[in-house]
Amino acid sequence: MIYCEDPELQAIIERVYKHEQGHIFRFWDHLDEQQQTDLLAQADLIDFSLLSRLIEQAAAGKEDKHEGRLEPPEVITLAQREGNDDEARQIGEAALAAGDVAAVLVAGGQGTRLGFDGPKGMYPVTPVMQKSLFQLHAEKLLAIGDNFGVQIPWYIMTSITNNKQTIRCFQQNDHFGYDHENIFMFIQEMIPAIDRQGKMILDEPDHIFMNPNGHGGTIKALSESGALNDMKERGVDHIFYFQVDNVLTRICDPIYLGYHILGDSEMSCKVVHKKYPEEKIGVLCLIEGKLHLIEYSDLNEKDMFATNKDGSMKLWAGNIATHIFDRKFIERENQGGFKLPYHLAEKSIQHLDNKGQKVQSDEKNGIKFETFVFDALVDAKKTVCLEIEREKEFSPLKNSEGENSPETTKRDLIKNYTRWLKEAGYNISLNKEGMPGIDIEISPFVSLAGENLKELDLKITGKEKSLYID
Repeated sequence: MIYCEDPELQAIIERVYKHEQGHIFRFWDHLDEQQQTDLLAQADLIDFSLLSRLIEQAAAGKEDKHEGRLEPPEVITLAQREGNDDEARQIGEAALAAGDVAAVLVAGGQGTRLGFDGPKGMYPVTPVMQKSLFQLHAEKLLAIGDNFGVQIPWYIMTSITNNKQTIRCFQQNDHFGYDHENIFMFIQEMIPAIDRQGKMILDEPDHIFMNPNGHGGTIKALSESGALNDMKERGVDHIFYFQVDNVLTRICDPIYLGYHILGDSEMSCKVVHKKYPEEKIGVLCLIEGKLHLIEYSDLNEKDMFATNKDGSMKLWAGNIATHIFDRKFIERENQGGFKLPYHLAEKSIQHLDNKGQKVQSDEKNGIKFETFVFDALVDAKKTVCLEIEREKEFSPLKNSEGENSPETTKRDLIKNYTRWLKEAGYNISLNKEGMPGIDIEISPFVSLAGENLKELDLKITGKEKSLYID
């Protein structure tokens, strides 16, 4: 065991050895004082009791897989929404006007897969003005708040890797028009990965490799950061949860809020109809009467391709990671400790060999642990699933090219804005792909879902090089 004169630091060292992870100090004598302090500070943040349980789980190969017959869930379909949306909208609008609603944005990711150096939320996405995801979401929130005379409190979950950059981005952009006291940023928990022998992995001589604890970690972080208490003090009852990469998210959608409230739901989901059985999107289903979400990778072939008597897809309700939680439900999920199960993911992780050289294994040499927010569904006493139109509300930015790329999100935004204009009576010429010949963008302060455009009496000649309506 290594020794340190500072008793507090020595206590950290002893805790590491007690849990049989003393190998992380194998380069100790080659570290300067600051590096030694940094390594101990990182070790001090680790929940070793949790890590021990996860190591045991990995050694046993235990994974919480779904068991039982998968049945279609109850969904408020597009057809069923006809004639009922107006009532839901009124209820949702009343909740917004009363200040009962907060927004939670999951934004811990980097833009690495996009070839972008920085938080994904800083990536420019809008067709004409090149507004970032952060700015687009901020303007939507401000606009819907303006409609009801409130500023919706905005809680943003970052990660250790992008927190400082995200804070700086908001400061440099004057919080995109938001009052800074209505923005609450908090950091997602990181958790060590392990190798095949159950040992933590060094990726630098003074640094342990760690990864975010999954989007399910939002539930834990909301409690531990004080965000839930802040919501309670503000009188917030309902939490709109969304992820940073969906450019078409209808944030704090009053219709969705209304159905959630009407259904006395503790956790609600928006779903789209899967394009095809193999689409890489999780599906909602019932198992023994309880709502579950099953990742596409966990669906066996029989369930994936199952059909109804008429030949239609049986499990068609695809998750778009847009939820509403009741605040009291999130509080209950944290009572007595964080409840969500940890899932194992085998990964190839860069590490140091015994000589301190970096090695990138061709094989999956490590195990990461993560939680999924949708696992909370089984704890909810009541749930609501609402079908929405994909082309109007779901276009995530995930890849540098191909599906769900900057090219497809720009296309989907332009199609959305063009549809709004055509529905308002404007003459927009389209090509055979259904696209206008120019880039079009409409500010959220003008319209959030196509409303208000008819009254503007816009003069669109068709000769514009681009069209920005603000």
